[in-house]
Amino acid sequence: MITPESVTSMIKAGLPDAEVQVQDLTGGGDHYQVTVVSTEFEGKSLIKQHQLVYGAVQQAMSSEAIHALSLKTYTPATWAAAAQ
Repeated sequence: MITPESVTSMIKAGLPDAEVQVQDLTGGGDHYQVTVVSTEFEGKSLIKQHQLVYGAVQQAMSSEAIHALSLKTYTPATWAAAAQ
């Protein structure tokens, strides 16, 4: 089982400036919804943004410690706009 804190740590290791919110969707520690805000996403397509996050959690995904990962990615500007 992977904890939300572990998911956050993995993402921050790959995207050091990221603000990360992790929600365990089932309580079983293998289905997560993750929101990531990072300047690394500037100028990148949504697919590229998601690939950056998946790259950070690749080991946990390939071992199936994380079975499902729902992603929402934002740049700081799009996050501010979404919050309004």
